[in-house]
Amino acid sequence: MDSNNKFELKTARMSGAQVSAADIDVGLRSYMLRVYNYMTMGLALTGAVAFAASTSASLMQAIYGTPLQWVVMLAPLGFVIFFSARINAMKASTAQAVFWAFCALMGLSLSYIFLAYTGASITRVFFITAGTFAGMSLYGYTTKRDLSGMGSFLMMGLIGIIIASIVNMFMQSSAMHFVISVIGVLVFVGLTAYDTQAIKSIYSESDAGSTQEKKAIMGALRLYLDFINLFIMLLSLFGNRE
Repeated sequence: MDSNNKFELKTARMSGAQVSAADIDVGLRSYMLRVYNYMTMGLALTGAVAFAASTSASLMQAIYGTPLQWVVMLAPLGFVIFFSARINAMKASTAQAVFWAFCALMGLSLSYIFLAYTGASITRVFFITAGTFAGMSLYGYTTKRDLSGMGSFLMMGLIGIIIASIVNMFMQSSAMHFVISVIGVLVFVGLTAYDTQAIKSIYSESDAGSTQEKKAIMGALRLYLDFINLFIMLLSLFGNRE
């Protein structure tokens, strides 16, 4: 093979690699856009349901004046466990329906915040949360640093928060509540970056069509939970009570 042929072959390979990289980049952006769109629409549904429920005195009395409050509070956790375990066996349309149902139920469980905190402080903390989330998610998406090592540490922190929160439900300690909220903010800030990078890396492992769509929904759920929990932790620190 003469030098001209070698040069043409090398050029063709480089060109093919560039095209492939461009296709992956475009596909990745489209995939991440679906993840963020699902998450945003889920948050909008949660907010709408929470606000609508809070305006119904009879519904609030039925939920928070009876043992039904425990069902409303714990049902979202059951949904997450069920969704995570069964999503691979679901159709993409079914996964979507379960995701929307979960977001609506979460809205019902968060309706109390409109009674416990002033509207102005809820709005202020929401924008603080949105800015923090956007910054950390952008970092997770763009950083070249491997954040996988943070995973086990953050999960340990999350488990600790859950256990401490359950204990504090009986102790009713304001000092412990403050510590839980501060640690919770740090954990969910870290999880936002970690989950974004993990969702990004999942794209290369995804098949086209239904499987990728379901992974986009699952990714949206992960980021949705990061946002909601970060918002709750920040609201408990900076929200003004009614």
